[in-house]
Amino acid sequence: MTPDTPASPVINLADLDVRPARAERAPAGDHADQYDTRWAAIASRIGARKLGYNLTVVAPGKRNCPFHSHRAEEEMFFILEGTGELRYGDKRYPLRRGDIIACPSGGPETAHQIINTGASEMRYLALSTLAPIEVCEYPDSGKFGVYEDQPWDEDVRREPMRHLARREDTRDYWEGE
Repeated sequence: MTPDTPASPVINLADLDVRPARAERAPAGDHADQYDTRWAAIASRIGARKLGYNLTVVAPGKRNCPFHSHRAEEEMFFILEGTGELRYGDKRYPLRRGDIIACPSGGPETAHQIINTGASEMRYLALSTLAPIEVCEYPDSGKFGVYEDQPWDEDVRREPMRHLARREDTRDYWEGE
């Protein structure tokens, strides 16, 4: 068995250890009190290679992430427990146990956010395709992010590119050259 081979391709939700997100994904700033960023990795633990999935847990009145869309990755969510609301493009949809949500890639018309509007924790499975390079847009704040998650050789030690900016921050192609 190699280090990348899981002990089993099966895991039970009861065996997952839900934790707050890493420091770089933890909410910060003026609106941090609106977010609850807790999840448990699943895909890497059972050997998935082309899909990412996790169990996400959100406290009442909170949301897991900012309203956003993906240019490369597609996501699906399956509500296991709780009630809430899906912001999707310019519409809102009620959510309850058993709902399945599709969030294809696109622009602001596919921007999405799950909000726990219930009185108890909301738990859902999040599944996505994995793109080595992703561009996310955040319509509420006017930001976009470029994220590189390329697998690199063991000999290559470098930080992947992760950059957030606003469209008005654009530069001329030849500036500074």
